[in-house]
Amino acid sequence: AIVVYPMNALANSQAKELEKFLCLGYPEGKAPVTFRRYTGQERDEERQEILANPPDILLTNYVMLELLLTRPYEKKIVNAARERLQFLVLDEMHTYRGRQGADVALLVRRLRDVCANPHLQCVGTSATLAGSGSFADQQRQIAEVASRFFGAAVKPERIIGETLRLSLIHI
Repeated sequence: AIVVYPMNALANSQAKELEKFLCLGYPEGKAPVTFRRYTGQERDEERQEILANPPDILLTNYVMLELLLTRPYEKKIVNAARERLQFLVLDEMHTYRGRQGADVALLVRRLRDVCANPHLQCVGTSATLAGSGSFADQQRQIAEVASRFFGAAVKPERIIGETLRLSLIHI
């Protein structure tokens, strides 16, 4: 998976969360899934380690993803994605608007072309993308935006939401 964040702070935060769930409690080097952050904040030796051993999950930002697709010395990560990429996740999709949104949408298309995986699942997350109307109306609106953004048809029934419900626990 490649998870793209609009800001490094989000990637940093999620790296810490993944560490809690995927590393703690497992013997050293025995975590079920490997992940690394690759945002440009890493020291050279960290980058070299990531290039030598691409992780199962790569946390990055859209600028670094663009560079990964264009810099020859990072080709090993692109080749790993070409062979194994199953999920492309864009966090905070509502932030990709206007020219920047168009640039990121084209970046997504280029990555999809490079990977040539017809089963690649594109996922967008946002807590504020939904408009007004019924949930079915919101699903249609979001599916339309997601279809344009990802360059692939997204059916309204694939759009999920959340509802908060008060839970009372009696002891």
